[in-house]
Amino acid sequence: MNLVNLESVSHAFGPKPLLSDVSLGLEEGDRIGVVGRNGGGKTTLISIVAGTVKPDSGRVTHTRGLRVGMLSQRDQLDPDATVKDIVLGGMAEHEWAGDPVIREILANLLGDIDLSAAAGALSGGERRRTALARLLVAEHDLLILDEPTNHLDIEAIAWLARHLVQRKSALLVVTHDRWFLDAVSTRTWEVVDGSVERYEGGYAAYVLAKAERARIAQAAEERRQNLMRKEIAWLRRGPPARTSKPKFRINAAEALIANEPPPRETVELLNFASARLGKTVFDLENVTLHAGGPGAGPLVLDRCTYQFGPGDRIGLIGVNGSGKSSLLRLLSGTVEPDSGRVVRGRTVRLAHLSQELGELDPTRRVLETVEEIRKYVQVGKKEWSASQLLERLGFRGEAQWKVVGDLSGGERRRLQLLRLIMDEPNVLLLDEPTNDLDIETLNELEDLLDGWPGTLVVVSHDRYFLERVADRCVALLGDGRLSLLPGGVDEYLERRAQGTAVSARAAARSATTAKAGPGKAGTAAASSSGGKAASPDGKAGGLSAKELRELQKELSRLERQLDRLGERETQLHGEMAEAATDFERLAKLDAELREVTAQKESVELEWMTVAERLEGR
Repeated sequence: MNLVNLESVSHAFGPKPLLSDVSLGLEEGDRIGVVGRNGGGKTTLISIVAGTVKPDSGRVTHTRGLRVGMLSQRDQLDPDATVKDIVLGGMAEHEWAGDPVIREILANLLGDIDLSAAAGALSGGERRRTALARLLVAEHDLLILDEPTNHLDIEAIAWLARHLVQRKSALLVVTHDRWFLDAVSTRTWEVVDGSVERYEGGYAAYVLAKAERARIAQAAEERRQNLMRKEIAWLRRGPPARTSKPKFRINAAEALIANEPPPRETVELLNFASARLGKTVFDLENVTLHAGGPGAGPLVLDRCTYQFGPGDRIGLIGVNGSGKSSLLRLLSGTVEPDSGRVVRGRTVRLAHLSQELGELDPTRRVLETVEEIRKYVQVGKKEWSASQLLERLGFRGEAQWKVVGDLSGGERRRLQLLRLIMDEPNVLLLDEPTNDLDIETLNELEDLLDGWPGTLVVVSHDRYFLERVADRCVALLGDGRLSLLPGGVDEYLERRAQGTAVSARAAARSATTAKAGPGKAGTAAASSSGGKAASPDGKAGGLSAKELRELQKELSRLERQLDRLGERETQLHGEMAEAATDFERLAKLDAELREVTAQKESVELEWMTVAERLEGR
């Protein structure tokens, strides 16, 4: 059934036409991703579809009774209302608490937020998640989402993608998150030069189809053709999740990618990086670090030893609040460890892009701000001027002469990143560099980083970006260590899921121990009548004195086994850190670690079973 129709719609913002004579339709069950340059009309298009903006000309038709829910980038929440009232409205507690879908939404989006808190006391990210939760709790025929992954970590983004795919409502989403586009979209709309180009499939299919059109028309300039070839090369070499792309698209693009450039000249870049950096970049030696200073805030590292070497390209992953930014500040030298030490190489020339925007002179022009650092820079084998790099990162033509004070937050971030690169560092620390970048600019940034030699440590919730620029991933899993992830983001999500299950079992184990008493868990004195063990509630557990001794003996055995497995687990983490550059040994150590973890979980289950019997259950 057709839900929304746009007929000959045109709309302009001042003198700039954003949509010109656009006609399209959206049907029941459609899941459409909207892409295009920032400022190109994406938000205008979805606002017109939602009915919140009326076009200058043309007609927009909604099917009768259409229920539309929209998440805009600026959500108005009553500052005096509680999170619970905003999200759940007047819903009775037994009603929402008994609904597994609502419980899942609350757990994944608001798990760390007090439902009784007033909206006015929330951070920007918490307000955003509250607005998203309110939208998902309600029933809609059409969901329209403008950048829904902002302020979500990798785990929450993966959950949101699964949730949206399972919903029956149609979906229209604007996002720069290419993994998310592939996960949720079955069609893609590209807003470009006032028109809307339509493609079948998610991001991968869109890239291939767009390349095919460029090949047939032969209208794209040579540089953009090279970028497209490289993007397709990455898609085809990429993780298994992106191999399920339409075969006919691959066949149509064969001519275009016949002479594709290599993904990265890894050996050459590594040699160059080693020559510039020497053998030492960052060595963490028995480092303990808390996010809020010595002994304050969450524990980030606990007596951790780890090496970051020349030419390493590392993606750093962890939930929000796990300490990723704190670790980058530790490496940059802006914070000191609680204990232990950080050895920095003498030749390290470091640049750190933090989440806070640095001070830029608001009266200077964009080009002047970059040229005051350097007018030319060598990236790989090619020399680039400041103006050329500005163009690559989205400052085209007259935009290079804009006054810095007139730039948006996203434009300032791009400018700050470019100034860092122009200073020719040999170590880059990037904290969420993809924020506020559109897909085209992301492609340019990734291509730029491909040819950049040096050590790269990047924090990002953008899975596609991490897979594209990093050679390996390391996670902060809350255990005070840096855990290598040979399987990348997918392995991280698996470990997080396993960790949640283990935490639940550990909580049950702690509760059992608390009931039974410290030391010999579950030990209860035999009752005076019949020599039977008494359960904590005073009822006979039905155990003879002999059975009680045997169970206590078994419990002690299992506890010793758990201690041994825990010690081996700790040793393996240390050995993996020492073997960070020996991938063959890392694979063997990781396989053993998985086996130890599985054994530990099995023994924990046995322990709980014995402890429950001792309690007389």
